[in-house]
Amino acid sequence: MNPVIVYSVVVLGLVAAGAAVILFVVANKFKVDEDPRIDEVAEMLPGANCGGCGYPGCRGLAEALVRAADKGDLGGLMCPPGGNETMARIGEYLGTAVEEAGPTVAVVRCGGSRSKAPANLEYDGPERCSIAHSLFAGENGCAYGCLGLGDCVTACDFDAIHMNSETGLPEVDEKKCVSCGACVIACPRNLIEIHPLGKKGRRVWVACMNREPGGVARKACKAACIGCGRCVKACPEKIQAITLENNLAYIDPAKCIACGLCISVCPTGAILATFEPVKPKPKADAGVTAPSAS
Repeated sequence: MNPVIVYSVVVLGLVAAGAAVILFVVANKFKVDEDPRIDEVAEMLPGANCGGCGYPGCRGLAEALVRAADKGDLGGLMCPPGGNETMARIGEYLGTAVEEAGPTVAVVRCGGSRSKAPANLEYDGPERCSIAHSLFAGENGCAYGCLGLGDCVTACDFDAIHMNSETGLPEVDEKKCVSCGACVIACPRNLIEIHPLGKKGRRVWVACMNREPGGVARKACKAACIGCGRCVKACPEKIQAITLENNLAYIDPAKCIACGLCISVCPTGAILATFEPVKPKPKADAGVTAPSAS
């Protein structure tokens, strides 16, 4: 055999062996011993990797849970798809109590349906809300309303949100929604929020995000909030769940008792609810007096 070839093979073999030894030493010196509980906790999580917990995937949450358990407090950590049952199981495994969280659901804060906010131009571009948002106000001229291209639908891994073909707006199926927040992140106009499910599913919210003065907002959408403040006055004084800022009313879901009083006084129908509100009793005519008994 050619001595040059033999020499080359020997040299390459020695180089490879030396590199292997160096890699072995470095790997042992800088290796990180991972807590085996992380794998166990990650296995208990649903594996949706939706990011609803605020961490990069289920493993990220598992690491955070183990760190928090070592400090004795799992407060603020929650897996929306797994819910209270999953968190209770993880808490039991880690030996740390987990506070039960109330059920929540995604809420779409736009009532600009095709009938309420008819289109006055046609969008001809990529079917992505994120792109359309950067290009124009919207087919109906409302720079705050839903663009109707379904980025929220695409983002949902649980088939819990769909576009209504009649209204052109997204609708949330509360039975499927796990409050992961993917749709919240996907909406470029911040029209979707996570709200408490409400007692017996009763929820009330302002389905508008338009901060323009009332007259301007109404030109684009008949269901826009005009900032009149009637809902604020109608809300029981002890509750005070409604605030008005920048021409827009907002109902705090944590304070709202879903009495429905604000719904009937809203002149544009901008306030929506999951229930049929009780109609106010008609006021008696002040000028009419009861007939006297003869």
